[in-house]
Amino acid sequence: MVGTSKWPLRILVVLLYIFLLGPILIVVPLSFSNDTYLTFPPESWGIRWYGAMFYHQRMTDAFLVSLAIASIVTALSLVAGIPAAYCLARERFTGRDALLNLFTAPLLLPTIVLGLSILLVFVRLNLLGTYHGIVIAHLIVTTPYVIRIMITSFTTLPAYVEEAAKTLGASPLVVFRKITLPLVLPGFVASAALSFLLSFDEVIISLFLTGPRLTTLPVEIYNYVESQTDPMAASVSVVLVSATMAIVIVIERTVGLAKAIGR
Repeated sequence: MVGTSKWPLRILVVLLYIFLLGPILIVVPLSFSNDTYLTFPPESWGIRWYGAMFYHQRMTDAFLVSLAIASIVTALSLVAGIPAAYCLARERFTGRDALLNLFTAPLLLPTIVLGLSILLVFVRLNLLGTYHGIVIAHLIVTTPYVIRIMITSFTTLPAYVEEAAKTLGASPLVVFRKITLPLVLPGFVASAALSFLLSFDEVIISLFLTGPRLTTLPVEIYNYVESQTDPMAASVSVVLVSATMAIVIVIERTVGLAKAIGR
C-alpha cells in the first residue's frame, strides 16, 4: 500500500519536470535545424546556425558587452555585499533588522517595477545607454543575493574558531584572511557565480536601459527574435544554457552546491 501511494507523487514530480524543462526540450532540437525558418520538428538537421552566430557582428558585440558588465558587477557585488553581510551577521545594533530589510528589498519587488523605477531615476541622471548605468542597475539586483548568501555563511560559521585565533594573538585582519574567509569560501563562490549569472542573463531591466549604441546579449536576442525567424536564437540560447549548467557543475564539484548555498 505504501509503494502504491507513492505513484501519484512520482507522476506529479515527472509532470513538474516536463513543465519546467519543456521549453529547453523544444529549443535544443530547434538549435540543430538547418532550415531557413523556425519549424518544429526541423526538416533538415545540422549546426549551420551555431556557426552563423559567431559571424553575426551585433550578437558577438553584445556578448562582449554582457561579459564585461557581468564581470564588473560580480566584483562590485562582492566588494559591497561581503562587508555588509559580515556586519549584519556578527554585529548587534539598533536598526539592524531595518537595514537588512532595506538591503534585500529589491528581492521582493517585481523586476518590471524595479526596471521602471530605475528608468525614471536614470533619465534625470543621464545614465541611459551607458556602461556605468547598466552596472549600477544590475548591482541593485545582485547585491541583495550576495548579502543573503554571505549572511548565511557567516551565521553558520562557529564563532569559537575565530575567538580561539584572537586569543592566540592574531589581529582581526589576520583572523578574517586566514580563518573566516577560507571557511566561508563556498558561500563566496556561490555569491560570485550567482551574481555573474544574474547580471549576464538580466533582460527586463536591461531593456529599459540599453539602446542602439549599447546592447547586452539577452536584449540582442530579444530584438533578434522580434525581427528574424531563423533558428539562430535557439542556438545562442542552447549555448547560454550549457554555460550556465557548466558553472553549476563546477560549483558542485569544487565546493558542493548544497554547501555553497548554506544548507
